[in-house]
Amino acid sequence: MFNISNIGKIGRTYRHFNRYRQIITVLVKYGFDDIIKLLKIEKYIEIGFHIISKQPTANMGKLDRAVRVRMVFEELGPTFIKLGQILSTRPDIIPFDFVNELSKLQDEVPPCTENEIREILTKELGTPPEEFFEFFDKTPIASASIGQVHKGCFKSGEKIAVKIQRPNIKSIIEIDLEIMLYIATLMERHIKQMASYQPIFVVNEFAKALEKELDYTIEGINLLRFARFFEDDPTVYIPKVFQDKSTSCVLIMEYIKGVKISDAKKIDELRLDKKLITKRGANLILKQIFDHGIFHADPHPGNIFVMPKNIICLLDFGMIGTVDQKTKEYFVDLLASIVSRNSHKAVKALLKLSVSDQQPDIKCLEEDFSIFLEIHLYKPLKQLEIAKLFRDLITIVYRHHIRILPNIFIMIKALSAVENIALKLDPDFDVIAHIQPFIERIKLAKYNPIKITSDILKSFSESLNFMQQFPKDLLDITTLIKQKKITLKIEHNGLESMITTLDQISNKISLAIIIAALIIGSALIVFAKIPPFFSKVSLIGIIGFLSAAVVGIWLLVAILKKRKF
Repeated sequence: MFNISNIGKIGRTYRHFNRYRQIITVLVKYGFDDIIKLLKIEKYIEIGFHIISKQPTANMGKLDRAVRVRMVFEELGPTFIKLGQILSTRPDIIPFDFVNELSKLQDEVPPCTENEIREILTKELGTPPEEFFEFFDKTPIASASIGQVHKGCFKSGEKIAVKIQRPNIKSIIEIDLEIMLYIATLMERHIKQMASYQPIFVVNEFAKALEKELDYTIEGINLLRFARFFEDDPTVYIPKVFQDKSTSCVLIMEYIKGVKISDAKKIDELRLDKKLITKRGANLILKQIFDHGIFHADPHPGNIFVMPKNIICLLDFGMIGTVDQKTKEYFVDLLASIVSRNSHKAVKALLKLSVSDQQPDIKCLEEDFSIFLEIHLYKPLKQLEIAKLFRDLITIVYRHHIRILPNIFIMIKALSAVENIALKLDPDFDVIAHIQPFIERIKLAKYNPIKITSDILKSFSESLNFMQQFPKDLLDITTLIKQKKITLKIEHNGLESMITTLDQISNKISLAIIIAALIIGSALIVFAKIPPFFSKVSLIGIIGFLSAAVVGIWLLVAILKKRKF
């Protein structure tokens, strides 16, 4: 795990001041000087702060804030580009306009030198590349922020692609992560509006995701898993990985010669079947999601190649998403509700696929959903724009302060890729009709007797465990209370008005009893002819009747006026 736990010390000792200064300079350059002031960063990093330009570049204020954030990430390099790319899959964390903008981040940087590559390969493989390979092309065929890919050949004659991690990339990323966490800490401390975006949590989650991406053995395992999923499917090809020859920093896999699925012109030149390729490309993505529950998290056209005989090949397994059976069922319910224009059911399914800090206004959400359905479903399903539909759906969710689960959003992007492929190769392709059989399979599986039996047994097992564990937990809690290690504090909210009303009712009943007692007592005194008398009537009885009358009238007026007691 990256060492970002001692960030407070780092901030005070200026361990990475040059990088701090660079980050601050770039933030000011793109018009975020207001953020710098709010962070009060000069209070923590005083040395040399005065030499940093405090003026943003001219005309930056005219650009949208999300665009400027993207430009900041691009200029700050690999770690920030990766952060932006990961944030572009997290509409649960950042506003949707930022999600769209950050998805445009390009991960292309100049390649490493020949000497650097030779040193890495020698260190990782235990022998110089000229001894390990029959042929190794010193010029990379692809270069990104974390690594680059070279073409090569084993002594056996097998052609390979070698993915090599950049030198010192881990230490560079660790420094940036430390600074990110420090800035995130200042954000939560000084900018109240940022607290809801949980910047410290975001940086820690990013560190975990990046750690996995920097370990090429995980990508190798992913390749093996997907190869197993599609081993009986002749329409799909997954590159072979040489796990025994790979390391955490060098991944060796089979070299694939093919055409990008988005290159319609080249596909025509090779006389491949675009309609068949579209169908197979869509099947590849849909099978991953609905059949296997594990899917490629970035299926853009550059990662999908077409091989001879219209075979589809998937590349780059650095990031994958997962979805369990229950989530698939909820997602299918959402799709079915949208197609049938049932806003009530759609909202119920949507809430099962998301989280929120507070209960949303269901009525208002359903009204927005009804409008959303009217906008998108006025035309035949064949003409439905999947990407636009999901984009507007996410906008509604964000407006109601609901957060779509990250893997659901990645899955939505993967489904949008189906439409993207179709638009490039076969505009007449009916995406909805093609998805329908997969939806039906999920629906049928839901009512499978074996699954129902399994769910019942699982519920029974969980209930049994609860019954066995609950007495012990209760005893533990009681012991802690006795030891005064737990303080039980009970608060009642919203009961004040009810208590006031009960007081008023009891007061009125008491007065009514007093009035009745005065009348009965006075009557007895009058009939008993107890002196003194006034006009031959007991004076005490008259006073009692008058008192009862006064109190009675007062009570009646109070009731009519709803006076509080």
